[in-house]
Amino acid sequence: MSSVQIGIAAALEQFSPRESIRLAELAEQHGFRGQMAADHFQPWVPAQGEASFVWSVLASLAEHSTGDLGPGVTCPSFRLHPALVAQAAATLEATYPGRTWLGIGSGESLNEHFIAGYWPEAAERVRRMFEALEIIRKLFSGKDVKHNGEFFKLHTSRLWTLPDAPPPIYIASAAPYTSRKTGELADGLITPGASLEKLASVLENFGVGARKAGKDPDTMPKLLQVHLSWAPTDEEAWTNAMVQWPNGGMKFPKADVRSPFDFEQMAKLVRREDFEGRMVVSSDPDVHRASLQKYIDAGFNRIYVHNVGRNQDEFLEVFGREVLPKLNG
Repeated sequence: MSSVQIGIAAALEQFSPRESIRLAELAEQHGFRGQMAADHFQPWVPAQGEASFVWSVLASLAEHSTGDLGPGVTCPSFRLHPALVAQAAATLEATYPGRTWLGIGSGESLNEHFIAGYWPEAAERVRRMFEALEIIRKLFSGKDVKHNGEFFKLHTSRLWTLPDAPPPIYIASAAPYTSRKTGELADGLITPGASLEKLASVLENFGVGARKAGKDPDTMPKLLQVHLSWAPTDEEAWTNAMVQWPNGGMKFPKADVRSPFDFEQMAKLVRREDFEGRMVVSSDPDVHRASLQKYIDAGFNRIYVHNVGRNQDEFLEVFGREVLPKLNG
């Protein structure tokens, strides 16, 4: 098996907390290492059917597994104030030292808009995220903190429960500016699966930012979340993709769409060809192995996979036997 870590992206949009815990245990039995858990207040489409509170589930996942884990990703900006995210992440790391990480992003309307009032454009959301990062870093110090910034205020306070060392902070990035700033300011990168050309650009910009801050990007965690559809037949794999994960074929930015029911209507326009270059759909494990190998060769050292169908048990067994042992990196 590759020395690169291959873990599971726990789709809390699809599976209940108890089912997610069971799958985490099963995944480890088949050779997967680590869990990236989605922070969603709503599923993408109603057919997915779930949206549990990520911090509660992460604690349960930690109790029933041995690998690293973290949110992939949470937004410390609208639904949750940065101070609450800092408290949640510090508590999780204090409970499971050395195993957790904090993944943050600029947010999606689907999960944030209903308490946020005005939903800002992307540039403002990114500024909010980086200001939130500043607050979280200060609180992780254990010192009294006060903050009066462009978007957030914090009266003098501190975190009272702290781990021996704070969890690393990874930022979800795909655009050039955020990728560079992530390399400069964060401990690692999270990005979704995309074309190799786009991913190469993300890694290049991440490296520029890291070197600017005096860090070596080659040694930093670079996490990739990969959605795929595997089933015993191609037709089943395509049905799973079209019904359970049509958002994987939507070729437009999704951060401003507010409702699963809106996504459901948009899904009616999705065709098989829309998944090309975005998500591998195949019954052949070797096709999936080759795709994952390309990501490893591109420079990602931690990959979290999500099979979009409900056929999780057989997916974990097949990939544990036929995919993971054949990866090189």
